[in-house]
Order: sequence, then structure tokens, then C-alpha cells
Amino acid sequence: MGMSAEDERAASPRDEEWPEAEKAEKLARGAALKWASGVFYCPEKLEGLGQYRSREMQRNSSIQSRLKSTVQSYLEGVSAGLEQLRSAAQEVQSVCQDLGAARWALLDSADRFQGLQQMRALMAEHVQLASVVQVLPQLFSVHEVFSHTLQLLHEQHLLEAHAELMMMEHLRDDILSQLHFRGLSSAQATVLSYFGGLQELNESLAKQLWDIVGNSLRLVREDPVLFVTAVRIIEREEKIDDALLLEATFLPPGRPKGWRQKFYHVLQQTITGAHFHAACMDAEGPGLARHLAALQKGIVSELRVVKDLMVQCVPAHYNILSICTATYHQALTSHLQDILREDLDKQALFLLLEWALRVYHSPEMMGHPDLLPEVDVSALGPLMSPELVDQTERKYVVKVKASVLEWMQRTLEVEFKEWFREEEPETDHQGFFQSALPVIVMQMLNENIQVAALITDSLQQKVYNMALEELEAFLGRLREALVQCGKEHQKDRTIPKYYVSYLLAMLNNNLALSSSVSSLHPDTARREVPTSLQAALDRTQKKACQLLLEELLLDLQPLCLQLPSRKWLSGSQLVNSMCEVIDKYAKDFSHVRKPIFTLLLMESELLVVSQYLRALMQKKMVCKSEEERGQLCNRLLQDAMQLQELFCGLGLDRSQQSLEAVFALRELICLKDPALLSLEVLGFITKYPDVRFEGFLQSPKGKDVKEKAVLLWHSPVCIWWPKKV
Repeated sequence: MGMSAEDERAASPRDEEWPEAEKAEKLARGAALKWASGVFYCPEKLEGLGQYRSREMQRNSSIQSRLKSTVQSYLEGVSAGLEQLRSAAQEVQSVCQDLGAARWALLDSADRFQGLQQMRALMAEHVQLASVVQVLPQLFSVHEVFSHTLQLLHEQHLLEAHAELMMMEHLRDDILSQLHFRGLSSAQATVLSYFGGLQELNESLAKQLWDIVGNSLRLVREDPVLFVTAVRIIEREEKIDDALLLEATFLPPGRPKGWRQKFYHVLQQTITGAHFHAACMDAEGPGLARHLAALQKGIVSELRVVKDLMVQCVPAHYNILSICTATYHQALTSHLQDILREDLDKQALFLLLEWALRVYHSPEMMGHPDLLPEVDVSALGPLMSPELVDQTERKYVVKVKASVLEWMQRTLEVEFKEWFREEEPETDHQGFFQSALPVIVMQMLNENIQVAALITDSLQQKVYNMALEELEAFLGRLREALVQCGKEHQKDRTIPKYYVSYLLAMLNNNLALSSSVSSLHPDTARREVPTSLQAALDRTQKKACQLLLEELLLDLQPLCLQLPSRKWLSGSQLVNSMCEVIDKYAKDFSHVRKPIFTLLLMESELLVVSQYLRALMQKKMVCKSEEERGQLCNRLLQDAMQLQELFCGLGLDRSQQSLEAVFALRELICLKDPALLSLEVLGFITKYPDVRFEGFLQSPKGKDVKEKAVLLWHSPVCIWWPKKV
């Protein structure tokens, strides 16, 4: 069905005004068509068309009736609202008319109000006079009240005295405020002069209050009423201060008093003055220990009083326990710094470090069960700053170093004197020579390291490093003492009597020190010996061995001077004497532990070989015949074998011996073909570079010489190989 032009014109404004309605209508039509096509798609469903039509008509009729009812109710409400607006407009118009009439009436009577101004002034004056009349009795009784208040203060009736004082102050402040607001500042001086006694009363009351606060720790145990009274008066004054500061219109003289802050200040001064005066204590070890013990006992006792008694006597917002704890902590910090400015000995420094880092936080002091959990100093920071701890530790290490140096020097002096005794050194259960030196030194160093471990790991490490440095320096002084002893022995070989024995004891001592150094390290997982200290130990061992070998050399030299000679070729007496000397020293060497014993045997064997070869090469001996050269070779062989058997019997393996050089020299001398001599000498020098030859190969010159001789000039031992020309 189409729409007429009028319908379109009528519908057009509505569509423009309600575009959603058109969209909703289209959607509804589309949904209806979709539903109808689905229902009537099958021919058999066309029979129910009448039923569908009647049902839809009934539903449309119901919807229309509800819409009409709703629209009707809205229209009725709009009508009632319009009626109320109309009535309100009428009432507003009536009020405006009445206000206009009142305005005109006031304007007409304005002249009449001018006469009331004089009445107002008279009324204000009357009010002032009435106020003055009311306070006159109080003003006349001011001096009497002053006297009574002063008497109450003398009798320590503090609450009553303070009540009268507040009354007088209120009267004075009220008068001053009225004068201030009326601009009569010149009259304020008269009022202040009249109430001048208030200043004296205030000072007297304050003095008694601060005396009470200064004795608060005693009073809360003996008479808490007096302390509570003082706190109540302080709180009264604080409330007056707060009220005046809040108004911020007029502040009377002497306000704010700030007595609560003064309370804290006096309490802190009392705590500080009672305990923390470095001038009245002995900074030495025993005196300082007593002082710290007294501090520990006094602080714990007083904090217990504050926690158990004083807290109940003051308001909770005072935080009195926290303030007292912080006061003790800060005062202790300053007090320890003052003490550390003194020149303290090592015992005093140790006591301070132990007390500040261990005792202070322990259950014996601030961690006492009676103080926990309310007292907590962990939030207050350390008692000694890390910088101060490090500085104090360094001072302690310096003092310990001086003590260790003095003790070691004394020990060395005692040891040096023992070397000159008329008896052999002590022996252990295995028969090894020893002295108390390593035990004393290591015990002293270990004790200092263990004592430092009671404080901090850093202090232990510092003391450990110092101990190694001092031990290294001590070994240097020990070597100097050995050298000095050796010089004394060179002057007179009978002094010291047991020179060799004490050198052997020193070797055992050095070995004991070397094996004990690792036990000093604080970390059990790191027990290596520092390189510099190991080098010092090695130098000490080398010096003692050198002195022993020099002593052995002095006994061998008279025998070596007889090499080579015809007497030496004739028999084995010379080498037997050498073996006796070596065996004698080997018996002495048996008093040192095996590593050193083996080392001494090796060095002794090397010394014997070097002296043997040097003696052969420093003298000229001409073999006149081949038989004599053979005799020389046999003598060398027998001597070398005898010495070799001797050292093997003493426990020195052949691989550790140097006698092969003697055997090689003997083979060189036994050489029969002179043409091979230079080659053999070169091989000998290559194999034994330490054995030096100072000459060259040459033939003797002379007209009468009938035999050609080959001279081995590298060795002063001259060997002739006869050969026909």
C-alpha cells in the first residue's frame, strides 16, 4: 500500500524528530515478515491463520491499553507540576512585594537610628565598667594569692599552687588581651608590673618540676605521686600553649612555655650527666673494664625502671621508653668517641671493641629478657660507626704489633743466650734437638689471632696479616743472630761449646715454624703459606745449613790440603780421616728431622766432592810414569768408592750423590790415547759445568826432551803420556 502526499508530509516531521522510531518500525516489520514466512511456509499451517490473527489482535489491544494508561498517568503528573509552579510564582511575587515595602519602611526610619549610636557607646562603656567591677576583688587579692601560692610551692603542694598560678595568669592574660584589642598598648606595662610576681612563681614552680624530673628514676620507685604531679602540671601547660597557638590572635608574654620539651631535655641531661663523664674514669684496662661494667649494670637497671614503672606514670604519647633508650644509645656513642680520643693500650681498645660490638647487643645488656621486646636498639644504628670500628681496629693492631715485637725480641734474646750454654739443647721424644722458640712464637701469635676472632672477622684478618709480617721480620732478626753467633764461633771455635747442636735445633725450629704457620689462618679452607714468608723461612734454613757446612769445611780443609800428594797416593789414611769427620757430623745431623737430614747429607756430600776436586785441581802433581798414573787412578777410584759407600750407608741414595764427577775425572786421567784427550775433556766440561778448568792442552817444550808429553793444563794435575818420537 502506498502513502498519500499528506501522509508523507505528516510523517516527515515525526521521522525527522524520531529517527529511532522509523528504524524500530522497519525492524519490527522485517521480524514480522520473517516470522510469517516461517509459519505459513507449509500449506497445512494455513488452517491456523484465523487463530494467529485473533491472538495478535488481542495482544495489540493489550499493548495499546497499557500505553494509553501510561501516557495518561504522565499527563496527570505534568498537569500537577504546572499547577504547583503557577502557585509558587504567585507566592514569590507576594514576597517581593513585602520586601519592597520593608525596604521603604527602613529607609524612612534611618534617621531615627542615628540617635542610638550614643546609646551604643554608653552601653559598651557600661559593659567595660561592669567587667572591671567584677574583677576588682580578684585584682585586689592578687598579691595575697601570690603569697599563698608561694607558700604552697614551699610545702610542695604543686597541683594547688599551679591551679592558683593558672588563675592569676588567666586574669592577667585576659586584661592584656582586652588592652591589645582596644589598642591600649601603653597600659600593658602597668599590668605587667602589677602581675610581676607571676614570673617569680613560674620560676619557682619550674625549678621544683625540673628537680623532680631530674630525680625521676628514683622517685618512680620511691614516691611516684610527686613525679605524676609534675607530669600533670606539664600537660596542663602544654594544653594552654596549644590553645593559645591555635587561636593565634594574642600571645601573652612567656608563652609558649614548652615545658614538655624541657621535660625531655632535663631527663636526657640527667641520664647523660649521671653516667657519661670520661674525665672521671680511668682509661687504662682495669679501670675501663670497671667503668664499662658499671655502665652496663646501670643502664639495664634504669631501663627496667623506665619500662616497668615510669611508663605507667606518663601519657602514652610521651614514648618515654623509646626516648630514654635513644638517649642512652646516643650518649654511649659520644662517650665511646671521647674515650677513644685518649691514648689507650691494647687491652682498653679490645674492651671497647668487645663491649660495643658484642656485649651491648647481647642478652646481658640491651638484649636482656626483661627489656625485650619493647627495647629495640637495632633501629638506632650502630654504637660505633664502621669507620670508627675500622680506625679502632687499626689502633688495636698497632698496639698488638708493638707488644708482639717486644715479646719476640725478648724471646730471641733468651734464645741467643741459650746457644752459649754449657749443655746441649733439649730433645723431643724422638731425639731431635729443639727449643721452646717455635712454641712460644706460635702460641703468642695464635693467641692474638684467636682473641681478635672474638670481636670481628675483619679484626682477626688484620691481626693475622700483622702476625705474618712480624713473623717474617722475626726470621730476619733470627738470621742476623745466627750470623752473629757464627762470627763469635769463628773467633773461638770452642764458643759456643755446642755450636753445631744449636744450629741443628734451629733447623728443627724453623721446620716447626714452617709447618705451624698454616694453622694461623682464620679460614681452615685456606691454609697456604704466603710466598714472602715461605721465602723468609727458606732463607733462615739456608743460613743455618750454610753455617753447618762452613763448620764441616773447617774440619775438612786440613785434610784437603794434603791432596794431591805422594803420601795420599801411598794409602787410604787421608780418605779414612775424611770419612771419620763426615761420620761424626752425620751423627750430629741425625738429630734433625728427615727432610733437613737428607738435605744436609746432600749438601755435605756435594761439599766433600767439590773440595776434593778443588784440592786436586789447585795443586800440580806430575806423574813420572805410567805406573804412577795408574796408581793415581786407583787412588781416585778407591776414595770415590769409599765415600760413596759412606754416604749410601748414611742414607743418601746414589742418585742424589755427586761423586760421579770424581769417577768421570778418574776415567779422564786413565785415558791412554792422547788423541782423544781434548774430546774427553770437552765431554767432561759439558757434563759437569760446575767443575772449571783454567788451562788448555799443550806439549812441553825443550831440546833435551825425548818423550812427547801431553799436558792437561785445565787441571793443575799434570799427567804424562810417554810416547816415542
